[in-house]
Order: sequence, then structure tokens, then C-alpha cells
Amino acid sequence: MFDLAIIGAGPAGASAALFAGKAGKNVVFFDHGKSITSKAWVENHYGVEGVKGPDLLNTGQKQAIDHGAQLIKSEVSSIEEMESGYALQCEEGKYEASHVLFATGMSTKLADSFGLNIVEGREPRVAKVIAIKEDGRTEKQGIWAAGTAAGASVHTIITAGDGARVAINIISELNGQRYVDHDILK
Repeated sequence: MFDLAIIGAGPAGASAALFAGKAGKNVVFFDHGKSITSKAWVENHYGVEGVKGPDLLNTGQKQAIDHGAQLIKSEVSSIEEMESGYALQCEEGKYEASHVLFATGMSTKLADSFGLNIVEGREPRVAKVIAIKEDGRTEKQGIWAAGTAAGASVHTIITAGDGARVAINIISELNGQRYVDHDILK
């Protein structure tokens, strides 16, 4: 069983996978290949020169993989509650995790079919978002949301930061104490 399954591998999902993987958690994240970032040119990402969206996605996903996260290039079609977590179904099979993070960008379809509370979005062209508490939790135990899907923003730097923020909260819950990830120069 995975500690964390992340539905989405765009800026929010890959950032969350990177932080959780680097923290030593057993992480799987899913990429359906339809991220709006794949069509973007990004010049407003702090610390990064202008970059093509697909390159930004590939770099972020590679960073997460390099830190131990497992990337599945498939769309999650359903989620079901189990006694001790959740089972996510996709074409590649069934994956079980104790925590699930929705980082599904502009889509709330799967979250809605799973029974999460969906509310009006605030961003232009983002009609619906997943209702969350301040720390990224939904109303279901072990289910979280981050990034555009959680109403953070469509801007890559903000949604990536929100994925990291929520991942820190999940890692902290798994560890039973506040997690901090700070490295020093090597």
C-alpha cells in the first residue's frame, strides 16, 4: 500500500510527489497527459528562465521520480473506500493508498463522482473546485486537494507551491509531527 496516491502530475501533483518522495514516503502519482501546462509558455516562474510548459512538466515529474515517487502514465477512472485507505483504479490496474491527493487541475469530475463537496471556482475559466479546509483536507478522512482543483490558482508557480504546502501537511500527519525539508549547500 502506498502512503500517498496523487491524482495529477502537473505542477501541483508533481511538486507534492517530489516533497513526499524526498521525505521517504511511498508515493505514486498519475499523469493523464492532459495538463493545461502542456500548452503554456511560462516566464513568471521565480528562479526559472522562460520555459515551455511541457519542459516544466517533464522536469518536475523527473525530480519527483528521482526522489522515489512512482509515475503511472494513466488516468484514474475511479476511487473506492477500503477499510484502511483507498483503492484507485486505472487502465494499469488498482493502486491502494492510505492518503489520496487530488491535483487534477481544472477538472473536478472524478472528485465529484467520488462524492467530494464541489463549489464554485473564483479563477476565470475555472468553474468548479473541490471544497477544502485551510490545510488542504477535504471532508473525507485521508482525502486532500491542492492546486487549481482546490481553488489555489491556475498560475504554475502558485499551484506548484500549493502542492508542496499540502504535501508537507500530509507528510506531517503521516509522521505524527511537523515536517520541514531544508537542505544545506553541499
